[in-house]
Amino acid sequence: MSWGTELWDQFDNLEKHTQWGIDVLEKYIKFVKERTEIELSYAKQLRNLSKKYQPKKNSKEEEEYRYTSTRAFLATLNEMNDYAGQHEVISENMTSLITGELTRYVQELKQERKSHFHDGRKAQQHIETCWKQLEASKRRFERDCKEADRAQQYFEKMDADINVTKADVEKARQQAQLRHQMAEDSKAEYSSTLQKFNSEQHDHYYTHIPNIFQKIQEMEERRIVRIGESMKTFAEVDRQVIPIIGKCLDEITKAAESIDHKNDSQLVIEAFKSGFEPPGDIDFEDFTQPMKRTVSESSLSNSRGDGKSEPKFGGKSKGKLWPFIKKNKPPPPPPASASPSAVPNGPQSPKQQKEPLSHRFNEFMTSKPKIHCFRSLKRGLSLKLGAGPEDFSNLPPEQRRKKLQQKVDELNKDIQKEMDQRDALTKMKDVYIKNPQMGDAASVDHRLAELGQNIEKLRLEVQKFEGWLAEVEGRLPLRTDQARRQSGLYEAQNTAAVNSCAQDRESPDGSYTEEQSQETEMKVPATDFDDEFDDEEPLPTIGTCKALYTFEGQNEGTISVAEGEMLYVIEEDKGDGWTRIRRNEDEEGYVPTSYVEVYLDKNAKGAMTYI
Repeated sequence: MSWGTELWDQFDNLEKHTQWGIDVLEKYIKFVKERTEIELSYAKQLRNLSKKYQPKKNSKEEEEYRYTSTRAFLATLNEMNDYAGQHEVISENMTSLITGELTRYVQELKQERKSHFHDGRKAQQHIETCWKQLEASKRRFERDCKEADRAQQYFEKMDADINVTKADVEKARQQAQLRHQMAEDSKAEYSSTLQKFNSEQHDHYYTHIPNIFQKIQEMEERRIVRIGESMKTFAEVDRQVIPIIGKCLDEITKAAESIDHKNDSQLVIEAFKSGFEPPGDIDFEDFTQPMKRTVSESSLSNSRGDGKSEPKFGGKSKGKLWPFIKKNKPPPPPPASASPSAVPNGPQSPKQQKEPLSHRFNEFMTSKPKIHCFRSLKRGLSLKLGAGPEDFSNLPPEQRRKKLQQKVDELNKDIQKEMDQRDALTKMKDVYIKNPQMGDAASVDHRLAELGQNIEKLRLEVQKFEGWLAEVEGRLPLRTDQARRQSGLYEAQNTAAVNSCAQDRESPDGSYTEEQSQETEMKVPATDFDDEFDDEEPLPTIGTCKALYTFEGQNEGTISVAEGEMLYVIEEDKGDGWTRIRRNEDEEGYVPTSYVEVYLDKNAKGAMTYI
């Protein structure tokens, strides 16, 4: 079927149809453009999403990505980044293979369509001109025939009239002959024009218009084929990235399958293991023994007096913690059967009754092991807030061992780097010696000396840390029951300080020692002194303070305060940067001195009164 034969008279409709086809093609181009924009936007959002959840460098999040689950999540983020890249590929391919090509094709199509319809209009104008010429020749022939008929009739009339002269008759005859000749000429011209028009019309409707319409049909069919190919390309562009997207999804699945819950549990152990053993059983303390003894002057004085002269903090003592930690309930009062006369020197005032406790507490506070205990605790708190000691003595043994091993490995890597540089410079120096024109061999001596000094310093550092590491590894299994109990009572960050108070084996510089100070040899009955120490009352307030900043007290012995909060001061800063405060009867602890503004009571300043 051909448009030239079937649609020979539908020139205007074909013109409208071909314009509609171009509009459809432009609409499809616009659709593809919007699809590419969506793909780009989607890829950008996926990349931003992946970047948003990527671990930040030099942050705590990097440490979290040692677990298999978080590593799988990181792999998922990386694969999503590649997944986004495939959507960018889709956008690029659609832009180059579809949008760009179709845009150029539409311009060519418009030019071709314009040319074809111009030829069609030209052919139509030509046949219309031929038709007009035929009509003019026909009208002329008709007019001449009518004129010839009239001239003939006039001649016949004149010839029949006897009154008309012969000359008039002759004139009328000549005029009729002239008109007949003109009619014959017009007839011949009309016949010729008609034949020419028929020929032109035949060529127009059977040659020119079919050819033009055939070209228009071919143009339209090419447009239809082209848009079909573009749709295939549209699908093929997506199909090409499906294998890569499938690989991304396979990698995500593989990462998910690589998650090992047992390994993650082991990493938790390695991260937080302190190295201490669980606390052992606590010995039974018989508080009924003093009640069964005969209440006498000698027994009471001995139990009260001897304990004051022979204090021993250690041995069978209950392993006291810090004075500001809440104590157990005090022991029950003496039995009612005990009379005042049984007490030496008769009844005593409340202040006199508490004097032995105050005296013993002062002895407790002034003994070197206990002072060292407080210093160790405060040093532990300070280390928590600031930089830790070089030997990591503020950490539990297992964590300390890991940190020391890590430090040793880092130093060995630094040594290897320095040695590699030294070897390279040595080779360069040898080359300079053999070929002086390439450089001065003496120019590298200074750098070689610096590298030698650096290597020596690093080796000394390695020896130092290896010594601490050997000390920790040799001491890890040696833990007593008392140390195990303390490891369950304190946070891992302050274990070293607490253990020093319990065993008196840690020196002020953070290292352990097997020597015990002579002051620990003093002995006191555990039941008597410990009971009186448990009876101590809270320290009196010596002033007030106002919190200048908010402080989150997350360590043992500290207390949280809010900015602008008013609290009571119960102990001044002793030069270590900490002030002891109280909020109420149950809440007290240390805060940094720089975080509060202290208002001391002049009458109570420095007073240590025990009620």
